[in-house]
Amino acid sequence: MTPENKAARYDRIYEQMKGLLEKPGNGLSKMATIVAVLHNKFDYFFWTGFYLLDQGELVVGPYQGPVACQQLARNTGACWTGINSGEIIIVENVHEFPGHIACNSRSNSEIVVPLRCAEGQIIGVLDVDSTKLAAFDAIDSRGLEKILSLMQHESVSCRNH
Repeated sequence: MTPENKAARYDRIYEQMKGLLEKPGNGLSKMATIVAVLHNKFDYFFWTGFYLLDQGELVVGPYQGPVACQQLARNTGACWTGINSGEIIIVENVHEFPGHIACNSRSNSEIVVPLRCAEGQIIGVLDVDSTKLAAFDAIDSRGLEKILSLMQHESVSCRNH
């Protein structure tokens, strides 16, 4: 897929998500919708899901792909790095990432995008893994961040995080 085609695909998905996420539903149902659409629109997305903060622990939320780690060790791996830094994390080779948490040995690269509630606090991350090395780039970063911006409203509460 060319960079132009990938960027255009993210734009189309964003428009589709705007329509889907305007409908009634809670934060979890909207996360499940995002995961389902993304996982089925990009063939290099091997595992697509959310990890959510719950009383200081990072636990799996809605996802698609192989069985996930239920809880991630505190302050370890790309997901916690995204939470602690508040930044998008792109890992070209997870096997070289310090403290990588191997939920599935077939994962080779990863992107982590912080999820914020309406008040701006980080309440979790969108985590996408690929079996391909260096599968994610700035186009994925911008596209996923834009899609997650649709969640920053009243349906995603800062309570309990």
